[in-house]
Amino acid sequence: MTREVIVVGGGTAGWIAAAYLAKRLNAGSPGGINLTVIESPDIPVIGVGEGSFPSLRKTLNVIGVDEADLVREANATFKQGIRFSNWRAPDPSGSQHRYFHPFQVSDDHDGLDLLPYWLMGVAGDAPWAAVNTVQQAAADACLAPKLPAHPPFAGPLTYAYHFDAVLLGRLLRKRAVALGARHIADTVTRVELAEDGSIAALHCRDTGRVRADLYIDCTGFRAQLIGDALGIPFHSRRNELFVDRAVALQVPHAEPDGPIASQTFATAQDAGWIWDIGLHERRGAGYVYSSSHIDDETALRALRDYVGPAADALEPRILQFEAGYRQVQWHKNCVAIGLSSGFIEPLEATGIGFAEIAALMVVNLFPWAGDYEVSARQFNAIMVKRYDHVLDFIKLHYCLSDRTDSTFWIENRDPASWSPALRERLENWRHRAPDFMDVDLNHDIFLAANWQYVLYGMGFETDLSAQAGAFRFYDDARRTFADIRSQQANALQRLPSHRTLVQQVARPGFHFPVR
Repeated sequence: MTREVIVVGGGTAGWIAAAYLAKRLNAGSPGGINLTVIESPDIPVIGVGEGSFPSLRKTLNVIGVDEADLVREANATFKQGIRFSNWRAPDPSGSQHRYFHPFQVSDDHDGLDLLPYWLMGVAGDAPWAAVNTVQQAAADACLAPKLPAHPPFAGPLTYAYHFDAVLLGRLLRKRAVALGARHIADTVTRVELAEDGSIAALHCRDTGRVRADLYIDCTGFRAQLIGDALGIPFHSRRNELFVDRAVALQVPHAEPDGPIASQTFATAQDAGWIWDIGLHERRGAGYVYSSSHIDDETALRALRDYVGPAADALEPRILQFEAGYRQVQWHKNCVAIGLSSGFIEPLEATGIGFAEIAALMVVNLFPWAGDYEVSARQFNAIMVKRYDHVLDFIKLHYCLSDRTDSTFWIENRDPASWSPALRERLENWRHRAPDFMDVDLNHDIFLAANWQYVLYGMGFETDLSAQAGAFRFYDDARRTFADIRSQQANALQRLPSHRTLVQQVARPGFHFPVR
């Protein structure tokens, strides 16, 4: 029987996994698991990524993190989507290209699908995200997605978070320990293998030999268990996604009481893109770039130019990574979660989302009776497809660009760097829009609406002229677009500024009301 579980590594992935398993598998109780987390005090946490996907709200709610504590203890703010700038060439007038990828999915509108009518010009020249929901209007005005009176993890607009990744790890650690996880601050120096190739035990510098039935590798890019010890290879997808470096700065707010953006800014550069996010007490900015197209010094100079004079006194941090994943992420009695399993790139903040789904799947496939191989096969099949689908979604942002001002963008536009699956998707959408047929909820993080926002934000053309006569609700569509404009005006009046909400939530003793 499987009862003893060890998570190796802390950080966001390690403590999300530990807290989720502790909660769902009744850690420390009769009949539940015994869960230990070994976190090395010598290895720094990778704290560059500071964004998330809306699924984190459900995960935090399940494990019992207080949303107000998240704001207070992790310097968190609310994220409503991503604003993309310069991902296409300027228009003939020289205007910068911009589009917004909101988290909000369109309402049902009484069964009326507005997208075909937008494609046929019923809403004029306005971008799809600007006419389909109220979220772009709210985010552009630096408004919050909810009121202080709304319940925790809920609001009229879908949202995720920005946060300090190091502080989030500490908050999750506190919650996991409260749920029954045992925390050992020690360094694993050797992985002992059994004759059948599984992990027999871990040897720690101070604690000595420790053993478990199931080992979870959250050691980040080092992949100390799944990679170094078990020899499971890494499957690179660098030929499709070129970026492999990030240089980051923590930037003070120019005005301590100024607006806080409730969206991530992703501004394209010659060899990648710069993220810019607003936390309560500072901004986080970083240049994600391809080392094959520019060097580190040039990237840092571009980031300092973007930030301005405030960057001169700031110490940068450089992170190296490679797009790809392990095709076997559960091998015998070891499961890789987080960066040890794979990484795409920071765009769209999928890293934590992969850790969330992996933890959920370990819970649902937990080998209580020792049937590791059965669980591993299903886990690996689902995770590999998820990585493949997310990789295609991220590549979509690059491949549709019409920029020809650098080798980086020219090579991204080359269909030879696209997967066959992505090429087929784009061919399918020449004469129909993405819809439910194009997503698989068991393997997709991003839904049809997400593909639509990026596809049409990047200027893709879907020609519906052959079927225009089949659409007969033009007047209803016009009224619905007008109604959404009214909802936008109402939201601009009712929603508080993002900073106002964050400051109120950050006060000691504040809690969102539970209904």
